[in-house]
Amino acid sequence: MPTLLINLPSGQSMLREKMLSSFASNTSISPPARQQGLGLQNQRLPYGRATDTMRIPTMQVLRTPDERFADLAGYDFAPHYAEVSYQKTPLRVHYVDEGAREAAPVLLMHGEPSWSYLYRKMIPILVAAGHRVIAPDLIGFGRSDKLAAREDYTYQFHVETMTAFVESLDLNNVTFFGQDWGGLIGLRIVAENPDRFARIVVGNTGLPTGDHPATEGFLRWQQYSQTVENFHVGGIIKGGCVTELAPEIIAAYNAPFPDDSYKAGARQFQLLVPTRADDPAADANRKAWEVLRQWTKPLLTTFSDGDAVTRGGEKVFQKLVPGAANQPHTIIAGAGHFLQEDKGEELAAIIVDFMARTSNQ
Repeated sequence: MPTLLINLPSGQSMLREKMLSSFASNTSISPPARQQGLGLQNQRLPYGRATDTMRIPTMQVLRTPDERFADLAGYDFAPHYAEVSYQKTPLRVHYVDEGAREAAPVLLMHGEPSWSYLYRKMIPILVAAGHRVIAPDLIGFGRSDKLAAREDYTYQFHVETMTAFVESLDLNNVTFFGQDWGGLIGLRIVAENPDRFARIVVGNTGLPTGDHPATEGFLRWQQYSQTVENFHVGGIIKGGCVTELAPEIIAAYNAPFPDDSYKAGARQFQLLVPTRADDPAADANRKAWEVLRQWTKPLLTTFSDGDAVTRGGEKVFQKLVPGAANQPHTIIAGAGHFLQEDKGEELAAIIVDFMARTSNQ
C-alpha cells in the first residue's frame, strides 16, 4: 500500500490504473496506435488535460518507502531533502548534492519517466572536475513526493515547485543541463530567473509553444503513454536507450514506483506538453523564448543521433539563442533519448570542457 502523507479529498476523481503483466522490452507502438498518432492533437485522450490555471483545493501526497532505494546499482549518493509548498501543501523534494559547497553548481534536471538515477555516471566526473553537482527528483519521481491524482499535475506546478527548490538552496552562478522534461521545466526557470544562471546545456529537449506541429515521434509516444495498460518505467527507459540495460539497472528505474498509484505524474506528463497554440502553458513558454532570444551567455546543444522524439531540435536553439553562436555544438553518436544512460561519461566530459572554456564569459 502507498505511504500516505496527506489524505485530503480532492473533489476530483482519482486515477487508479491497474498494473498487469510485465512490459515488453521496448516501446514499440501497435499498428492502430501508430495510425492514430499523427492525429492525436485533435483526439480525446483517455484522461483529460489539466489546466495550469485551475485551483487545487487539496492534494493527496504519496511517499515511496526508503527501502525501495537500498543498494541500487551504481547509486550510492547520500539523500538530501528540501521542502517546498504548493497551494499550501508541503512537498518534499529529494536531490543529490555532491562536491564542494563553495563551488559554482551544476544543476542536472531529469525528465520523463526517469529520476536522478539517470545522472549517476555523470556526477562523479563533474565532481572530480571541481564542481558542485545538484540533481533533484521532480515531484512525482524518484525519492521526491508524489501526487496521487493525475489532474493535480500541471506544467506550471512543476515550474513553480522546482523554482522554489532552486530558491530554497539559493543557487547562483548555475550551469544548467536539462534533458526531456528537465529542459521544458528548467528552461522556464532559467528564463524567469536569468540572474541565477551562468550558462545552459541542453540535450534531447525543447521548449514547445504549440505554434508548430509536434514531431511524429512525440505523438506516437504520447499515444502510447495514454493507452498502454502496464506503464513499465524501467522498460520505457530501456526502450529509449541504444545500449542494453542490465536487469538491476531496469529495477533501479522502477524503484520509485511500488505500484501504479505512484505513477500519476509519469502518466500525465505527456498531456502537459504544449501541442496547441492555446495550451495553458503556451504563453508562458513564449515569454521564456523572448528571454532566450536575448540570451548572450553561453548555450551548448548536446543532442544524440538516436532520438526520434527530439531529432533536429538542437537547430532551434542554435538559430534563436545568441549565446549559442560559435559554440562547439555536439551530436553524441550511439545514444538514444536517454543519452545520460547511453553516453553519460562522454556527456559529462563535454560539459566539463564547456564550463572550462566559457569560465570568463
